[in-house]
Amino acid sequence: MARVELNIQAPDFTLNDFSGKSVSLSYYKNKNNVMVVFNRGFF
Repeated sequence: MARVELNIQAPDFTLNDFSGKSVSLSYYKNKNNVMVVFNRGFF
């Protein structure tokens, strides 16, 4: 897995939220601060 670098723009991606709705990172561009958390093994 590639390392995360500081002060580099994140690539756009789309994932489903808890209700199954698709959410894209690009939707929040220039709107808010975004914190992305990936929980591994918590299904």
